[in-house]
Amino acid sequence: MKVTFLGTGTSQGIPMLLSDEPVNFSTDIKDKRMRSSIHIQWENGTCLIDCGADFRVQILNNNIKDIDGILFTHEHSDHIAGLDDIRPFCYKAGSMPVYGMPRVIDSLAKRYDYIFSTENRYPGAASVIPNIVDEKSFQFKNKTIIPIEVDHGGLPILGYRIDDFAYLTDVKSISNYSLEKLKGVKTIVLSALRIEAHPTHMNLEEALEMVKLINPEKAYFTHISHRLGFHKEVSKSLPKNVFLAYDGLQIEM
Repeated sequence: MKVTFLGTGTSQGIPMLLSDEPVNFSTDIKDKRMRSSIHIQWENGTCLIDCGADFRVQILNNNIKDIDGILFTHEHSDHIAGLDDIRPFCYKAGSMPVYGMPRVIDSLAKRYDYIFSTENRYPGAASVIPNIVDEKSFQFKNKTIIPIEVDHGGLPILGYRIDDFAYLTDVKSISNYSLEKLKGVKTIVLSALRIEAHPTHMNLEEALEMVKLINPEKAYFTHISHRLGFHKEVSKSLPKNVFLAYDGLQIEM
């Protein structure tokens, strides 16, 4: 299984508009971060987790040719704002299966009524097949997808586990019930927003504590803001099995 990090930034990306924080002026390509999303590929299928505003550029940058379905973590704009750009994939393979909590599917249907509508569809519009996700695992392209509910500052959202890999973004806390679902995970992706505490996201210290608790072989941090620091400098401070993800990074399991 191969995972490509399409974006590893927070809701406003890096560089952030109108900010004079030093990271925004970095010449290191690893400090340039688009909105968070990953593409997962295995022998018999592919999927995307989240589809943010940078989707089109991310797909071009990484030469992605296939997406069999999209798993949504939650309905915030930085995770859904690129849905209109799935049109070429619909032209190629038909309606796109999308997966999310009932609240998320409802939000998508309101924002993109012309995509979800089955009547009076205008020529060229994307089309989707909505699938409601709860706490139960489900089958997708010969893989078992395990939803992992986490807390995003009072908002329940989903991460996903596939085999021994798990992706959890926008996390503030994880219940014991959800931690049980993460037992045996070898590679995990977690959000680590910044150095300072934040009401709805883990900061770096909290993310590192979560890694200790889950105890994977490797951990990658994503959903990174300009206030975490320079990629090169922060990376030096991390344990040997913990890494800052960056746009375009590929890992194989």
